[in-house]
Amino acid sequence: MNRFVTAERALRTAAPHELFDAVRRALTEEYAARSVELYLADYGLTVLQPLSVPTAEPVSAHGSAAGRAFGSQEPFVEAVHEECARVHLPVTVRGDRLGVLSVTLPDGDGGSGLLGELADIAEVLGHEIVVAERDTDVYLRARRKDRLTLAAEMQWQLLPGRACARPEYELGAQLEPAYAIYGDNFDWSATADHLMLYVTNGMGEGIEASLLTNLAINALRNARRAGIAIDDQAALADQAVYAHYQGRCYLSVLMFEFELATGRAKVVDAGSPQLLRLRDGAVERVAFEAQLPLGMFEETDYVCQEFQVEPGDRLVFVSDGVHAVASPKGEAYGDAALARAITATRLLPAAEVPRAILRELTGHRGRSVPDDDALVVCLDWHGR
Repeated sequence: MNRFVTAERALRTAAPHELFDAVRRALTEEYAARSVELYLADYGLTVLQPLSVPTAEPVSAHGSAAGRAFGSQEPFVEAVHEECARVHLPVTVRGDRLGVLSVTLPDGDGGSGLLGELADIAEVLGHEIVVAERDTDVYLRARRKDRLTLAAEMQWQLLPGRACARPEYELGAQLEPAYAIYGDNFDWSATADHLMLYVTNGMGEGIEASLLTNLAINALRNARRAGIAIDDQAALADQAVYAHYQGRCYLSVLMFEFELATGRAKVVDAGSPQLLRLRDGAVERVAFEAQLPLGMFEETDYVCQEFQVEPGDRLVFVSDGVHAVASPKGEAYGDAALARAITATRLLPAAEVPRAILRELTGHRGRSVPDDDALVVCLDWHGR
């Protein structure tokens, strides 16, 4: 325990850009580690990028030893030889998977008695990275397999994270093309009693689409943080978008406010994002009364609808870049293909589902680069 306290103190007192050096020194001095590497998940969730040597080859987020720890969110021990083992530890903050800390130990059994302490150190490292990103670009740069477009830079900085977990629910989300996204977005915020979730589908391309989404999301956040009801949040954001664009541009949004104790939700459906529900092994699309997108007309009134979610439900939200995308033969992806993809991924955790569905979508589209943004958000509801 004294070793853990020493490692934790080293991380908490290190300069923001020196977190990896601090954890490497602590693990080397206190745990006799022979080598330490930090891998950060890239924006597309396809590879894990090494931090210490930016020019080194990334490893697969799915087919490597580090990838096994990343996918399972459990420590994975890889035998190097009889007297040495490499332990891969997920670096995760409240369900948001940042990467993997890989530690080579002299003990041939992988330091099984130390796994708990090492996993706790990896968790502390994750929290410190999140805080450090306010003051340094080191970790954001390390995540990049390719260069982000300016529109994508703006969109990723707007997001709350890519996953979130609490006892009542688990959330996961992903955007494609990860390095050139421009209009689609998601946002969430939780209190002790409520979860607010927005899924947005902005019109346009490039910087203009990103500017529109930034305006709308910040208008929604401004209203939400003032304690305003969800239908009035939509109305105020609608006014903000219309005041700037005068109806030339608008934004679709699907808004939910879940009551954590009961699963009751208030819903505002203002546009094209769609919801499919997996319940008791069956997938069905949940339709709401469609209302006007934000910013289409001046002073639109929005009305809440009621929705009930049950423990064990999986909710999958998609933008039109998913359900409307066409195959090379012109066939839309549609509800049937989405239902098959949701059923096929039913055993995956919520954080893994969006990427898995987007991989299925790539096969349907027949090419790796989409013509339109694609957004998938997965919510697993456990209830209290």
